[in-house]
Amino acid sequence: MIEIEEVPELRSPILVAAFEGWNDAADAASSVIDHLMRVWNARVVAAIDPEEFYDFQMNRPVVGTNEEGHRRITWPSTQLAVASPPGALRDVILLRGIEPNMRWRQFCAELLAAADELGAEIVVTLGALLADTPHTRPIPVTGTATEPELIDKLKLEQSNYEGPTGIVGVFQDACTQLDIPAVSYWAAVPHYVAQPPCPKATLALVGQLEDLLEISIPLGDLPEESRAWERGVDELAEEDEEIGDYVRALEETRDTAELPEASGEAIAREFERYLKRRDSGND
Repeated sequence: MIEIEEVPELRSPILVAAFEGWNDAADAASSVIDHLMRVWNARVVAAIDPEEFYDFQMNRPVVGTNEEGHRRITWPSTQLAVASPPGALRDVILLRGIEPNMRWRQFCAELLAAADELGAEIVVTLGALLADTPHTRPIPVTGTATEPELIDKLKLEQSNYEGPTGIVGVFQDACTQLDIPAVSYWAAVPHYVAQPPCPKATLALVGQLEDLLEISIPLGDLPEESRAWERGVDELAEEDEEIGDYVRALEETRDTAELPEASGEAIAREFERYLKRRDSGND
């Protein structure tokens, strides 16, 4: 069992989770949790014992020096943190982990038991995958949910994916087995720039969380980092003729497939987020 530090009673908490590994192309999903930990001053309240779940030859511990100058080893682990976002009507539990090497069902059971102890009412998992999408266009984010009410309320879909899955899929299935409402958002990272980071995909996932939580999330350096990332990929495409031609083909396919009303909805959502940020900045 995971030992949880004493925490004041949370307000209708929502759990937001991301895992490094197979589900985390370009570290886009786990970077969302890192960002939220910083901007919301989240406090780590629990960590899973890595001994039972990780192969340390695959996920090796890291040795380093702490602030006091002492040498210490940091083991791969999965942590739970709590935060009270400004302006939100509910608190947030942040789960940031590494896809385990073994005992996935026990791993999920222990994490969900800890989430239940903290009072989590809904689970949101974040993922990122490599896809045939151009870096010059908005990063596509697909959303699914396990409950018909959530599907209707959030305008999501019920997942119809069939094939190999990672810890995100297993974690969401564990939620279903326990009748815990669950939502999953996945960002599509351009496969020709798969190396991390991909701040544009991280920013797209943050935008989805803003819609879900109905609050403005401080973006910090993410917008500028996203623009710098896009400029860097532009330069790569200019230097490599094959990549440049490929990107233009992806752009043409994407622009042809998108319906005008879909683009209009995206613009409307971005404008609503802008207004929320402006209002919160004037408070």
